[in-house]
Amino acid sequence: MAHSLKDKRRHIKSIKDRISQRFNASIAEVGELENWQIAELGICMISNDRSYLDKQYSLLENLLLDTAEVELAKIDRQWL
Repeated sequence: MAHSLKDKRRHIKSIKDRISQRFNASIAEVGELENWQIAELGICMISNDRSYLDKQYSLLENLLLDTAEVELAKIDRQWL
């Protein structure tokens, strides 16, 4: 929904702040930095309890799906 890079960065900052506060997660814009229509975010959550991370990840996914200014195109989970 952004109309410029400045507008995109404002939306991304709002989303990043919500995620980091609610989920105690690290989040960064990792791709499409100069494209005002697309954002690629990397989010990291760490725990020694896999079931806790699964639940948190599902809650995070639902938050993003319910966010009006976001159209979720792809989600990729990686476990280490």
